[in-house]
Amino acid sequence: MDNPAEERVDANTAPASSSSLALDAVPVGTPLPWPIVDTDGTLLFASGTILATTDERTFLFTHFRPQRGDLLDPNAQQPPKSTPPAEPTGELTVRDMHLEIGALIGMRPQLGSGAPMHPCRIIGFAPNHAIFVTPPLQQGRLLALTPGENVELVAIASQAVFRFVCTIEAICRLPFDYIVLSKPGAIRRLRERKSIRVHAHLPVRFGIGETGDVYEGLGLAKGISALGMSLSASWTLGAVGDRLRIAFRLKSAELDTEIETTAIIRNVQKGSAPGEPSTHGLELDRLDTAQQMAMKVFVFDRHDDVLYWSNGMK
Repeated sequence: MDNPAEERVDANTAPASSSSLALDAVPVGTPLPWPIVDTDGTLLFASGTILATTDERTFLFTHFRPQRGDLLDPNAQQPPKSTPPAEPTGELTVRDMHLEIGALIGMRPQLGSGAPMHPCRIIGFAPNHAIFVTPPLQQGRLLALTPGENVELVAIASQAVFRFVCTIEAICRLPFDYIVLSKPGAIRRLRERKSIRVHAHLPVRFGIGETGDVYEGLGLAKGISALGMSLSASWTLGAVGDRLRIAFRLKSAELDTEIETTAIIRNVQKGSAPGEPSTHGLELDRLDTAQQMAMKVFVFDRHDDVLYWSNGMK
């Protein structure tokens, strides 16, 4: 006699030819038998995490491509990222950018502009609008640059993102390493708003309150600024002024940084119907220096993909 129980596939024990998960394979209300990761290996839910509701599971499959972490192919490739059109050129000067000494900027060679931005800092200005900067680093070494070469730069000022081109006038070694850039040409500014963010699609694990060792759920960061994010979740995580614990991974050409910090909820937009996600504006007000650098480098790498918010986030 046939045994129907033998026909059922147990997601915990059945051999899998693919790491991809089907929605019904992810349990709700019981601990996960394996970690769930996105296609790039970013952790979404740790092994043993309990998904509380079917809405949370639906959110997971709507916004990510869940994989069994114990089976993920490390050589799997991510889909290519589309590049939106550039903004129109404006007639601007160095003074219009309101840049300050110590400001972090991104630099890359103009030839082959698909290269990643490398962070450096402004250390001075000349009367003729030349700019003095620290040399950018690539994998811990000085980026290979040549006098006379044109470089593209991105600066995130207090009210706008600026992109411009300079010529390297000199590479100096004494009394310390620095680079002299020509007066900027072709300065391009994105419209001024209270704060600027770039599009993102980042999994963010969150915990309620600012203390604790476990994360209760998973959200999606749809936008990131240097000090904030727009976080979508399957349920409302708190009221304005409440704090969360968050963990996420920022990847750029030069940095791969795991960030664990706290955030304060600055605004909440609840879903308009049952089951619809809520969106939370978060301010990350306790980032250390290395984390701030990682956030800015992430923005630099995506400066062509800028959007805006005006709801009080940094």
